[in-house]
Amino acid sequence: MSASYTEEDIKSLDWREHIRMRPGMYIGKLGDGAVQDDGIYLLLKEVIDNSVDEYVMGHGREIRIDIDAEGRVEVRDFGRGIPLGKLMDCAAKINTGAKYDSEAFKKSVGLNGVGIKAVNALSEFFEIQAWREGMTKAIEFSRGEIVEEMKRPRASTKTKPGTRLAFEIDREIFPPQTSFKAAIVERMCRYYAFLNPGLTLVFNKQKFKSKHGLLDLLKEELDDEPLYDPVSLSGLDIDVAFVHTPSSGEEYYSFVNGQHTTQGGTHLGAFREAIVKVLREFYKKQYDPADIRSGLEAAISVRVEEPVFESQTKTKLGSSVIAPGGETIRTFIGNFLREELDNYLHKHPKIAEAIQKRILAAERERKELKGVKKMARDRARQAKLHNKKLRDCRAHWNTKHKKRAKTTVFITEGDSASGSITSCRDVETQAVFSLRGKPLNCYGLSRKVVYENEEFALLQAALGIEQHIEDLRYNRVVIATDADVDGMHIRLLLLTFFLQFFPELIREGHLYILETPLFRVRTKKQTVYCFDEEEKGQALEKLGKNAEITRFKGLGEISAHEFKFMIGTAMRLDPVLMEEGKGLSEMLAFYMGKNTPDRQGFIINNLRAEIDRAEA
Repeated sequence: MSASYTEEDIKSLDWREHIRMRPGMYIGKLGDGAVQDDGIYLLLKEVIDNSVDEYVMGHGREIRIDIDAEGRVEVRDFGRGIPLGKLMDCAAKINTGAKYDSEAFKKSVGLNGVGIKAVNALSEFFEIQAWREGMTKAIEFSRGEIVEEMKRPRASTKTKPGTRLAFEIDREIFPPQTSFKAAIVERMCRYYAFLNPGLTLVFNKQKFKSKHGLLDLLKEELDDEPLYDPVSLSGLDIDVAFVHTPSSGEEYYSFVNGQHTTQGGTHLGAFREAIVKVLREFYKKQYDPADIRSGLEAAISVRVEEPVFESQTKTKLGSSVIAPGGETIRTFIGNFLREELDNYLHKHPKIAEAIQKRILAAERERKELKGVKKMARDRARQAKLHNKKLRDCRAHWNTKHKKRAKTTVFITEGDSASGSITSCRDVETQAVFSLRGKPLNCYGLSRKVVYENEEFALLQAALGIEQHIEDLRYNRVVIATDADVDGMHIRLLLLTFFLQFFPELIREGHLYILETPLFRVRTKKQTVYCFDEEEKGQALEKLGKNAEITRFKGLGEISAHEFKFMIGTAMRLDPVLMEEGKGLSEMLAFYMGKNTPDRQGFIINNLRAEIDRAEA
């Protein structure tokens, strides 16, 4: 008998209920704050964006951001202040905001009347206050409901105009351990400063300000030494900065109306296409696009009326026109570069010569690699037929499979560990790649080694990243090695490989480390897996001192049914995060380079310090 379907089955949710029931529609993934695309940073961004919009409109040159140890956020700007009579509407009435008026906020970054409401609905504590024309008004909320309201504005002549917004996330919605990471917030502040030269942001008393905008961004983010002075071009609604480096990859920082579009979009596609066309015309040579863009690091910022993004979190631009009824973004960026970059290169012949030398070097390297790549492709083709090192799964990230987001490949050391994982994995979404011993230390080696080294060639083919990161076959690439010295060394060698040749895999959040337990504490009735000494102590308190303790020496000792627990719903993954900048290349050189005496001294000094602390 089928269930009845009546008018009573139709429910209409108010704005608070809808946001709280479907937070992912508004802020993407919830997350615990470990990575920059977790939802709490979008909440913070929505608040800061409104203050930045005021600066863009010419009001207020400083924004103060404070986050205390308990996670309470406070953002104060010195703009005009929200009109006091509309304070309630702006905080708690969906689709209310100034950004529908294209004259007031023509190229704003906020969420058109949704962003602040999302912050309100998803916060246990939320307070908004404005100062305007010598008066002030404040309202406090909890989970979107009014707690306390200042019914009438009060006189406040001694306080500068502006808006203050404070909130503390609702831990009924977010994971209990959720917290703001200072490094991620600092990065956000740096980007705001780069995109708004002259604006000062103060985060927990640390100041961020930029004089040269995208040029400053590019100089700070560079991992390698530039081959020439970076090129900086500015025009109406567009800013571009770029340079070539000795590395073989491409790296882009793209922005739309101040929004960091981490997944690019139509504006980035137009830039990549336009720079090839302009340089071909300038040098009067039909260079291969890959050679022109090899080693290219660029930042591009455009301002677009009524931008259309491919998701609520606005990480990829979908707009095809610069403004309603206006020219296409492709034409706009193409015309800008054709005029400005061509003029620049004519005025700076040494830079033009350096760019051409880099293109020719990339061309030579590509031709040298042609034969090696063919050998690697043949090897990979054979591997698909005969190599048992990859146990593949059915779903893949680069398809439209409904489980594509769950696709995971475990990179293990040896057949023992890979055999245990393989026997208990989810064959639909989990694959296993088995290494043979320790991989090559590839620090300082050319990309040619990726094709000549069989282990790396097979790994690259298994991941599907030989041509481009967009062909990646698994959403999560997990390094699963023993928690001993050899396992840590293998982990470092793999990290070096990915950092050297596929840094975008890390930047886009695909690389992880599998946490494996050091101990098993059990009785006849219960088993607890412990990942450190502290957890072991807690397990003994719970199960009693007579519980059996097993110290795992390696993954090969963990049985298949135990692995089922470790790679199932209780799987612990640590994301590999990369702090951009010159420190990365220096770090790799120190830990993986040919400076053994320096490393030895570092280890001895730090070991001595650890012993002293332990004895104290």
